[in-house]
Amino acid sequence: MRVTIKNIAEKAGVSHATVSRAVRDLPSVTFKTTKRIKDIAADLGYVPSAHARSLKSGRSKALGVIVSRIDDPYFSELLQGVEDILQQEGYAYFIASSNRDFRREKAIVQTMSEQRVEGIIICSTPVSKEHHRQLKKIDIPLVLVNNQAAEESEYSLYHDDQYGNLQLTRHLIELGHTRIGYLGNLLAGRTTEDRLAGFKEGMKLAGLSILDEYIFQGPDGRPEGGFSGGEYYLHLPNPPTAIICFNDMMAIGLMKALLKAGHNVPSDYSVIGFDNISISAFTNPSLTTFDQPKYQLGQKAAQMMLTIINPLEDERNPHSTVITTRGRILVRSSTGPAPD
Repeated sequence: MRVTIKNIAEKAGVSHATVSRAVRDLPSVTFKTTKRIKDIAADLGYVPSAHARSLKSGRSKALGVIVSRIDDPYFSELLQGVEDILQQEGYAYFIASSNRDFRREKAIVQTMSEQRVEGIIICSTPVSKEHHRQLKKIDIPLVLVNNQAAEESEYSLYHDDQYGNLQLTRHLIELGHTRIGYLGNLLAGRTTEDRLAGFKEGMKLAGLSILDEYIFQGPDGRPEGGFSGGEYYLHLPNPPTAIICFNDMMAIGLMKALLKAGHNVPSDYSVIGFDNISISAFTNPSLTTFDQPKYQLGQKAAQMMLTIINPLEDERNPHSTVITTRGRILVRSSTGPAPD
């Protein structure tokens, strides 16, 4: 049974009001009485009600965070960045997964709003411009992370994916590869388009041609999507010698398909991922990837949201903010010189 202020008051022999003032450290209660009441509260296992506090203050001290998939390891580091900032400021947060379904996402936003969260951070979900306009009608502060509608939002953060894939393409070209493929994610919308644009830019700058059949959009961004991409490339009469994948999970699936077919990575095929999820350093071979600063993105998203809902006195309406981040290439064992 939950311990209440009434229980503490009965134990201490004081009024409910005195207990309420004491646990809030109000000066109207003496130091000696406050200490005695707090000691009793601690002995009884009293936990203040966040709901009651929010009713009195008008603030819930809680945020909502929506991700595409909770089981995607990309989001674990991002969420850790969010959590570390919010804990410092005494905020709680609720997590939900949209599964890339806008109707589900809109329902989640509505539910979180009804639960009186003060703002919502939407991470890497394919919200279109029109969908974002609909979300804004709910009238709750939003921060978008790696979102298709970033330019439609006053507050957003995104990683420069085009720059990232440009660096990955250059790395393969420097290794002597001229037949390079891009394995995208059919469900990723703008993100896969930006990464494809970086690949094309790198090929164009090097004066290399891009064959249409070397660009393949896998059914999803999971290892299974990468495996199906591997099967596709292996059936080409003249497959690429190197393949840049939408993310690390697809790269892991691709390597599985290549190894299952009796090929060696990187002697026969070089494989590159994107995001640098924790397991990418422990695959065999270890995966060359682009290290997206996920933890820092989470931190900055949380800091941005706190600035919106807690503006400085001289800044009643915080200016709109769009933050772009850039990561770095991590060269490991899955890439090597082009085969002869």
